[in-house]
Amino acid sequence: MKRGLIILAGVGGIALAGCAAKQEPLPPAPPPPPPGAVAGTTAADRDGDGVIDGYYTPDGIYHPNYTPPPPPPPPPPSRKGERG
Repeated sequence: MKRGLIILAGVGGIALAGCAAKQEPLPPAPPPPPPGAVAGTTAADRDGDGVIDGYYTPDGIYHPNYTPPPPPPPPPPSRKGERG
């Protein structure tokens, strides 16, 4: 009797396995934005040189990218003092 129940449970499990919902894989994550991009905006290349000059926000306002000025050059060495 036990053998019959085991066979019945096995056949029932196989039959129900065909009805199981198949999980579809999740789509891959979108690639990260390029450097200098701001999420939710549109990049702008105003002078056509291929470099992003700024961006447009959803309300249509242009915001230029701020590039900080380079640091000043180091002061020249002093001529006073001990040499050697």
